[in-house]
Amino acid sequence: MLVYPSSIDLSSRTLQYLSARLHARRREIGTRWRRLPAGRQALLALAHLRCGDTYAQLAAGFRIGIATVYRYIREVIDVLAALAPTLTKAMKTIRTKAFVILDGTLLPIDRIAADTPYYSGKHKRHGMNVQVLTNPFGR
Repeated sequence: MLVYPSSIDLSSRTLQYLSARLHARRREIGTRWRRLPAGRQALLALAHLRCGDTYAQLAAGFRIGIATVYRYIREVIDVLAALAPTLTKAMKTIRTKAFVILDGTLLPIDRIAADTPYYSGKHKRHGMNVQVLTNPFGR
């Protein structure tokens, strides 16, 4: 398999922030060692989430196994989910705004045909529906 350099249209500040959150999580759960440092794990997850790189591509690019890629991405998603406000907190914040924007999108995922709950007839592909509530400035 050939490996090539790629780019992600995110700031290095985003990578540093996610790396710090991952590092804190590792200390919290008492992880002794990992195949990749927190910064590389954050880069791996951002490449998957932002660019849609497959697990096989990431495994080859970072020289780790596909199962490890899955675990690392799952851990990053859990860290990011813990940072999100609860629905109750979001609704309290919304009450102070003049208006908000509710938008949704389908995030493509790798699934087989047997996983019909994840299939979108509108988009004709497997994916997870993500709903986002923002103010007019995107926050």
